[in-house]
Amino acid sequence: MRLVKYLARAGVASRRNAELIIRQCRVQINGVLSDLPHTDVGEKDVVTVDGKIITGFEKKYYIILNKPSGFISTVSDTHNRPTVADLLNGVKARLYPVGRLDADTKGVLLMTNDGELAYRLTHPRYQIKKIYHAWVNSVPGERLLKQFERGLIIDGGKTAPASARLLIARNDKNIALIEIILTEGRKRQVKKMCLAIGCPVKSLSRISFAGLTAGGLPEGSFRHLHKEEVEYLYRMVKL
Repeated sequence: MRLVKYLARAGVASRRNAELIIRQCRVQINGVLSDLPHTDVGEKDVVTVDGKIITGFEKKYYIILNKPSGFISTVSDTHNRPTVADLLNGVKARLYPVGRLDADTKGVLLMTNDGELAYRLTHPRYQIKKIYHAWVNSVPGERLLKQFERGLIIDGGKTAPASARLLIARNDKNIALIEIILTEGRKRQVKKMCLAIGCPVKSLSRISFAGLTAGGLPEGSFRHLHKEEVEYLYRMVKL
């Protein structure tokens, strides 16, 4: 097995972060430094990270969290701000968010220690759908919403085709609720796309990730995925 995959499956970090750890020269195989992510690891090899032996594969956890506003999507924070990890009461394993939601964005957030699955769910190749509901200032017409399909210029680049539709229009207050479906995951993408059509976001919620929803979970609550849901995710990313 490739070293980067071994570390991800062992729950050390996501595949992307595991590759970074390897390139930082923090990994040894049988006492020899290894800084190449694609080095092969056999069953009898002893792998260490920062001197700690990585033994076997830890139990995998798959959790869906209904993230409230005010929590950042990391497992720790140097400024002591509340993180999504603080919401996982009773979960002993160190889990990582699959992708991110801004601190002021609510909704569905998948968390796991299955690094390989997390890596694929966030890779553009697999076109994982994310559905958002955004309250915006101004009521966009069909012409503006069609621009999501053609792509919008944000941060100097054009977005992949997306879709947007009007759910609620409150013309008296000049605000609207729109639904946006993306397969990309750029930083603050929904907010930037809405701003690009002249409709700044007032509040934002993600209601679905890879077909999974919060399913009536109160804000701040979580549940473990059912076996069938995990198998569904694996099939989706060809694992």
